[in-house]
Amino acid sequence: MGDRMFQINEALAQLSAVLGQVSTQSSIYATQAWGLTEQDDFLNAVVQIETPLNVEDVLQQIQSIEQSMGRDRSIKWGPRTIDIDILFFNDEIIEKENLTVPHPLLQERLFVLQPMAEIAPNYVHPKLGVSIDALIEICPDQLKVQAVIPKCLQ
Repeated sequence: MGDRMFQINEALAQLSAVLGQVSTQSSIYATQAWGLTEQDDFLNAVVQIETPLNVEDVLQQIQSIEQSMGRDRSIKWGPRTIDIDILFFNDEIIEKENLTVPHPLLQERLFVLQPMAEIAPNYVHPKLGVSIDALIEICPDQLKVQAVIPKCLQ
């Protein structure tokens, strides 16, 4: 919601400030809204961050950033200023009440897989044992995913 490019850049700046250096970033992609479809297209990107923090501290920092940027969680899959997810954390499999890593639905979402493939196509999902490129081939999501801002222009 709002100035979407500003929101993305602000989130990236805050992530770098509290988690560590963004080492790799995908292009920014547009796709039709997923879940609650009667809303503006989503903008999505994937970043890799080198962090000294543990996964619980990363989650806490992410939620703090979302809250500081006005994230409203009252409507599931509803419009939001920013949504930051932990897709992977090294090769760990984490299943806690408040956190599941790898993200449990990423293999069903082309808008996650496509930017992920741009930065790590051969990365093997630690739970499924399949590469990101292979997950794209079997992904049931048929929504169009299009790079709107190549990473070279960010």
